Formats: sequence, structure tokens, C-alpha cells
Amino acid sequence: MVEVALTKLSSKGQVVIPSYLRKDFNVGEQLLIIRKHDQVILQRMKNIDKKFSGELAFALRTEKALKQYEKGKFKEKSAKEFLDELEKW
Repeated sequence: MVEVALTKLSSKGQVVIPSYLRKDFNVGEQLLIIRKHDQVILQRMKNIDKKFSGELAFALRTEKALKQYEKGKFKEKSAKEFLDELEKW
């Protein structure tokens, strides 16, 4: 079944999911948000396969490291040191 709702983005960047669409959700439940141009996809993390979840976490850590590099906040390290540090995030 497909259910549809309209909502707004608040000045704080928050979006309200109407109660009838979130009746099966738990407070504090993690949600994955993917944006591609004008399309936004919202997916419950509990329904994401464990392998994809690990790959997503690694991609987010890598993106964070790249942003630090682009800001000039980095130290020179070997590839092994870099990967070991990524595993800690």
C-alpha cells in the first residue's frame, strides 16, 4: 500500500512525518536519508541489510575524512595508519 502526505521543512531543517505514516516507527529509530537531485529517499535502518549498513558507515567515515583534508586539517600518514584511524570512527 502506498500512502502519501505533504509536509514542510522547518527553519531548523526538521521535517515532520505525519503520525499515520510513522505509527510503526520507534522514537530514536535510525533513518537513512539519500538525496539525488530533487529526490529524497527515507529508509528505516533496521530494514537495511547488515553488509550495506557497514559499507554505508565506511563511506560516511571516508567522506568525513575527505572534508577534513579539503579544509587543510590533516596529518601525513601511511595508508595503513589512515585505514586504522578510519576503523576507529
